[in-house]
Amino acid sequence: MSDDQDAQTGKGGVLMFGEDNVVPRKSGFDPEQGIGRKLIEENIITEEQLEEALLRQRSNGGRVGDNLIDLGYLTEEQLAAFFQKKPSVPKTIQDTGLDPSFLADLALKHILFMREFRLLDLCEKMKLSMGIVDAVVEQLQREKFVEVKGASELARFSYRFGITGLGQNRASELLEICSYAGPAPVTLEDYRKRTLAQTIRSTVVHQATLTKAFSHLIINPQLVKRLGPAMTSGRSIFLYGPPGNGKTSIAEAIGNVLPETIYIPHTVYVGGQLISVYDPLNHFPVNQEMEDEAYDKRWLLIKRPVIITGGELTLKTLDLEFNAISKFYVAPLQMKANNGLFIIDDFGRQQIEPKALLNRWIVPLERRVDFMTLHTGMKFEIPFDQLVIFSTNLEPRNLVDEAFLRRIRYKIKIDFPSESEFEAIFRQFCAVKGVIFNKEVFQFLKDHYYRRLGIQPSANHPRDLLDHIIDQSRYFRHPPELNIEGIKDAWESYFVEL
Repeated sequence: MSDDQDAQTGKGGVLMFGEDNVVPRKSGFDPEQGIGRKLIEENIITEEQLEEALLRQRSNGGRVGDNLIDLGYLTEEQLAAFFQKKPSVPKTIQDTGLDPSFLADLALKHILFMREFRLLDLCEKMKLSMGIVDAVVEQLQREKFVEVKGASELARFSYRFGITGLGQNRASELLEICSYAGPAPVTLEDYRKRTLAQTIRSTVVHQATLTKAFSHLIINPQLVKRLGPAMTSGRSIFLYGPPGNGKTSIAEAIGNVLPETIYIPHTVYVGGQLISVYDPLNHFPVNQEMEDEAYDKRWLLIKRPVIITGGELTLKTLDLEFNAISKFYVAPLQMKANNGLFIIDDFGRQQIEPKALLNRWIVPLERRVDFMTLHTGMKFEIPFDQLVIFSTNLEPRNLVDEAFLRRIRYKIKIDFPSESEFEAIFRQFCAVKGVIFNKEVFQFLKDHYYRRLGIQPSANHPRDLLDHIIDQSRYFRHPPELNIEGIKDAWESYFVEL
């Protein structure tokens, strides 16, 4: 198979659901067109300017934003500001897009645990403004669920409120229906818009940045040269080749170089149901305490996510996970990876057949949308906006058919290191592990083992052989040394005779 960039020519079929319980969907998630529409909505460009940029894009290529800049309709500063714009603070309940009764129910669950509270306390719990929370508490007062306990001043913000017996009963009923008591959610439409505005395809990785990111690896410059355009495209990448040669390390290094930060919601509201998106294991918040500009606290500023999954991946983990006890959903992995990187490591060794997994993703990879189903039967569309990296030790043609490979824009082989690269890797690990490199012993290793036995050196061998030598030195209580006896012991312990 050629390693060259492959054009994405597949059209894909039309995906249809039944007539009922479907959230109206748009004709696919196209970040290029969507960004242009958003720029028009914000009066940054005109309809005619977008049409001209799209026409130029069809002939010259590139992103729509870059074409707008080249045409003089947009500056680089304006485009950067557009992608980094903070979510605006909702001033009224209507601005949140949420039903007043839903917010009242959520507030009452918080209040049950707080017992007594001030408006500011509830603002912090729900991540909403004082005006909205005050309106919600007023509604709860009218329904006799909450009452004033006291005040230090005449101003309402100083009032101490408490839950009534009637309120306790109602809150207990609500917790039986759904136990979620966290920040107020954002609507599905707001989630779609925000994901579009910070699309992974807006990222630009420069050659110097990528070279620095790979500086800890011994890697062929030509490989780095090919990885750069693949990353900048925001399209899927297939890394393949023999095991132990750095595919996972390269994929992780790509994740470390992703620029900028993004906003994700704590939770998304869809059809009366809640989907928890924020995952503290995979999402890393960025401190905003020093920033003056206000923003909607229902959103969390994080580094672009890097989600890594391996043999544990199943079709179930790609669907919404409904907790029958808590009565709300947890977002699937690809939703958590939106606007970031999704690495499927050791592809082909999952608990499911590769073709079943790839059939599940044909539409998302091509149209950049995914389809979710609630347990109520309602179906809806979410953006599939992420750089997907498939990493495998197996031959790609034995895993998937040609039609699917066409949908993977870049196929890049990570092969065995050359002799000079292998020596450089060995020297690097010697330096890292505090072992003095010995050229004669290294030559013995190559001649007596690799060449004599016909074994191809892999990039991971230096690390593993040196670890064996260090283990021996610790046991026998002497400094680690690269000598022939140590190499023999390490080799016999490391390799299996077949």
